[in-house]
Amino acid sequence: MPTPIAPSPKSAPALRGVAPGGPSPVLVRALRKVLRPLVRLMLSHGITYTYLADMLKGLFVEVADRDFRLDAKSPTDSRVSLVSGVHRKDVARLRQLLSSEDPIESSVVPRGAQLVARWMADPKYLAADGSPRPLACLISEGGELSFEALVSSVNSDIRSRVVLDEWLDLGVAHLDEQGRVCLNTSAFVPSKGVDEKAFFLGHNLHDHAAAAVHNLLGEQPPFMERSVHYNALSASSVERLRRMSEQQAMQMLLAVNMLATECEAQDAEEAVKSGDPVPDQRFTLGAYFYSASSGEEPGDSHRQGSQ
Repeated sequence: MPTPIAPSPKSAPALRGVAPGGPSPVLVRALRKVLRPLVRLMLSHGITYTYLADMLKGLFVEVADRDFRLDAKSPTDSRVSLVSGVHRKDVARLRQLLSSEDPIESSVVPRGAQLVARWMADPKYLAADGSPRPLACLISEGGELSFEALVSSVNSDIRSRVVLDEWLDLGVAHLDEQGRVCLNTSAFVPSKGVDEKAFFLGHNLHDHAAAAVHNLLGEQPPFMERSVHYNALSASSVERLRRMSEQQAMQMLLAVNMLATECEAQDAEEAVKSGDPVPDQRFTLGAYFYSASSGEEPGDSHRQGSQ
């Protein structure tokens, strides 16, 4: 097979982020490594290559349309085809389809996350040691310190019993001997419920990947993205590190959650006073821990340290 010849600068305009001789082999290896666990997830849920290829075609068109514009103008179908590699006829069809699609929004999961955040940040719902208090089920039993009051403070249109039944089923909460609702310390990571886990998979991996891509493209200011990794440890040492990591990470997340709750309330109050629009900036701070045998996946490098 003949070796493809890259177009010269005179014959075609350079595309942002594409090297003249093709993508970097290191980048290709990195992308293969990133995609491997996602392919495993897709195959385990019956998502085949054919299905993924159709989905990727639409995504390439969407990203080329949104992120590779010239002078902030909506690109032509030819421009999108040039950037994405998708045939121009498919570009026209997919752009029309994308513009007519209603975005799929999840209402249950964000509401659940809001409830957990409120429970772990509002001082009245916290014990002296900072842990979430057990709450009576109903306002008639516990007043403001009840699960019903907590749910009403976030959304008064949904019955607290509906949320409680869902949380008990998902493992987000449990009832103690006195019948009080107790928040599991690992919340919000449901032990069951594929849709809930899928929601956070998309949210967390998207924001992590977006931060990493932002930094790799040299965009400013860079986002924090750090990790510690070692590959010559015993299973007992890894377990010791896991316990310490989870404890320290939860302390950090709880502290940030409390400050974010305070800032959100202050920003909303200032917007009302000044007549400014409601602030729309968002952020994500995450923590994860993963362990496996050093030779478990092909292509893994034998390095250790921090990044």
